[in-house]
Amino acid sequence: MPPKLLIDLNIVLDVLQQREPHYEQSAAVLDLIARQQATGLLAAHSITTLHYLLTRYRNHEVAAVALTELLTVFQVAAVTDAVIRKAVAWGWRDFEDAVQMAAAVAEGANYLVTRNPKDYAAQLIPVVEPARLLALFGGS
Repeated sequence: MPPKLLIDLNIVLDVLQQREPHYEQSAAVLDLIARQQATGLLAAHSITTLHYLLTRYRNHEVAAVALTELLTVFQVAAVTDAVIRKAVAWGWRDFEDAVQMAAAVAEGANYLVTRNPKDYAAQLIPVVEPARLLALFGGS
């Protein structure tokens, strides 16, 4: 069974916006998911944030196409009452990061992939940057 990866929104934005110098490694992470070497998860609140950003800075059609394409390869990690309550109880400085972690834990993710691992107050599951994840996959 392939490992489950909860992907932080910054990784997706690196690819959609072709942000350098992060684009290549972030795209390689998404490629692992597209090739079904890993199961990709996006937290529900990341999807709503992505839609908002794409609509604001591009337009509704671009947002709809991008989300439709992402949802062909990603599963949605639910942000439920229990996830929110857990994130609140942890008391992290960055609530959004706590919600990401709580969603990852609730989904049984093996890794949370982000470019900002230091932002996670506790690593209840391994938090890795794209380069580290790719090394774990043998440089895929």
